[in-house]
Amino acid sequence: MAKPKVAFYWCASCGGCEEAVIDLNEDLLKVADAVDIVLWPVALDFKRKDIEALTDNEIAVSFINGAVRLEEQREMVELLRKKSQLVVAFGACACMGGIPGLGNFYSRETIFHKAYTDTPSVKNPSGVLPQQATTVTEGELTLPKFYDTVQTLDQTIPVDYYLPGCPPPPDLILNAVNAILAGELPDKGAVLAPEKALCDTCSRLESKPDKLSINDIKRPWEIKIDPEKCFLTQGLICLGPATRSGCGETCIRANQPCRGCFGPVAGVADQGAKALSMIASILGVEGEEEMSDEQVQRLVNRIADPAGTFYRYSLPASLLRRKMIQGLEGEE
Repeated sequence: MAKPKVAFYWCASCGGCEEAVIDLNEDLLKVADAVDIVLWPVALDFKRKDIEALTDNEIAVSFINGAVRLEEQREMVELLRKKSQLVVAFGACACMGGIPGLGNFYSRETIFHKAYTDTPSVKNPSGVLPQQATTVTEGELTLPKFYDTVQTLDQTIPVDYYLPGCPPPPDLILNAVNAILAGELPDKGAVLAPEKALCDTCSRLESKPDKLSINDIKRPWEIKIDPEKCFLTQGLICLGPATRSGCGETCIRANQPCRGCFGPVAGVADQGAKALSMIASILGVEGEEEMSDEQVQRLVNRIADPAGTFYRYSLPASLLRRKMIQGLEGEE
């Protein structure tokens, strides 16, 4: 009996999701023995033509990580969708846009100039920027189109399941693979992670008061963090109340607050807005007295990079999606 075919592909991301697959350790050998891996560019030498040669739906499941930023990425995920029975958005960038999605606060032109002309370490006196096509003696060289807007995977192709995290933890990866092989998956569209909020599973939950209020906001480097106390009670912004559990509390166990990489719990349309409203609800109390507007504004001004703080992983998937820029060209 033929083994089910499995594909892995890497779009706009850091590569941590690929490392997470390796982190299966000896279980990776069990997975490799149970399936036929037909695409995994980071580890095995397959070509695009190998996938094109497959019949439609011949691949049992494709795990696709990373957001969609380039024309080449769009073409590959569309090809994999056509060839696959199931597609899993693998990791925070595929599910929500991730860190690359913060590029949606800027235009393509702004990003190019920042990277290739304005950065102090770059020497580019002619101001040369990447071009889609350049003619040289040997012929024409081409690069994929760089889209203005970073998209989540499901804004580009239909997605069957979501496996969140930056990166997804090995236990959830293995659970997903086993469920696929056994045909025991939930309804399509499901997130393959627990439904509870991270705050509900946090080891510091008992130290969080029923009525929480903060009168100062700090950054982790500014204080010695108490490893037993709720981060919010220490004035540190933690997105645990607005984030899905299942990560294994990796950051919390490292004595750092949650940054939201597992995305929202079911029913929340905009994780950043949910987190922002949570923080707003616990500001403004100084002892038993309500803070003045000036005191609240002082606290708000203590939040470094609010957009990056509350939409670090989720901007493309949010209600905002991107910053509207006057005269934006090449929108896709």
